[in-house]
Amino acid sequence: MTTKTLRLRVARITPVAEGIRSFELVSRDGRALPDFEAGAHLDVQVPTLNGMRQYSLCNDPGETHRYVIAVQRDANGRGGSRAMHDHVHMGDTLTVSEPVNDFPLLYARSYVLIAGGIGITPLLSMARLLERTGAEWVLHYCARDAGRTAFRELLTSPSFAGRVHLHHDGGDPAKGLDVRALLSTRGPGTRLYCCGPSGLMKAVREAALLNRWPWEKVHFEAFTAEGTSATHATPEEDFEVTLRSTGQVLRIPAGKSVLNVLRTHGVKVESDCEAGSCGTCLTRVCEGTPEHRDTFFQTEPAGEARMLVCVSRARSKRLVLDL
Repeated sequence: MTTKTLRLRVARITPVAEGIRSFELVSRDGRALPDFEAGAHLDVQVPTLNGMRQYSLCNDPGETHRYVIAVQRDANGRGGSRAMHDHVHMGDTLTVSEPVNDFPLLYARSYVLIAGGIGITPLLSMARLLERTGAEWVLHYCARDAGRTAFRELLTSPSFAGRVHLHHDGGDPAKGLDVRALLSTRGPGTRLYCCGPSGLMKAVREAALLNRWPWEKVHFEAFTAEGTSATHATPEEDFEVTLRSTGQVLRIPAGKSVLNVLRTHGVKVESDCEAGSCGTCLTRVCEGTPEHRDTFFQTEPAGEARMLVCVSRARSKRLVLDL
């Protein structure tokens, strides 16, 4: 997480779908905000919580007078979204990081964007930029129904006509977007960007592999450890973690993070984003080879002596952690 922070005023809060609100943040003195790129997010200090939460910017990157994020209330989450909905009001001041981009929009001849639910947020910023610059692009947005389709009025406006396709499955993914058919062909130089629930991202990953999309042209943004696992091309396998302090051995099954298993067994590890971007849960590896799945280590190699236990797994059958 960047160490530079900003104190921004909440200028507007707008319901954009059932259970989803957008928050417009501006500087308190009217000055321009630091630039951001499509795909970037803010680390937000959420009222009533000790840690930060990551929320993607969804406005046009050309705007310097405001940042806009959208938050979906999750009754089963870790409390960040509930606090944003219940305790943040117009006129409040929030502490946020300068924009951070782990999901950059790279150059391509054309783009296919696939979003699900609140995963529309980074892709909406991309769509705004691509439309403004005259690029070739198409956006497929999957939601349960019209009421849960965030920014529906904007996405169905004339400026996006012919580019945006909405898919409502009524809760049955089999009735929604046919990802395999959509990705059965690929234009020269096309890049694919996807953000959404783990089930959607897994389907997109499998369809891209089946249809031989070049993997360097396929990009995912995961908001959770489950999402990170869903987008990984290698099937997950069980492995063991040994705690150096006690010798306790814990089995880490496929589909469960090391952090969650540690918690289940009463082992406390500091964490924050739990999506591999902030570095809070960095843990020393005494033995074994970790499989890094984070976005935290981008400017320096992660090596084999440390790992983020919220998303990363193991290449070896066993890891000994300094816990």
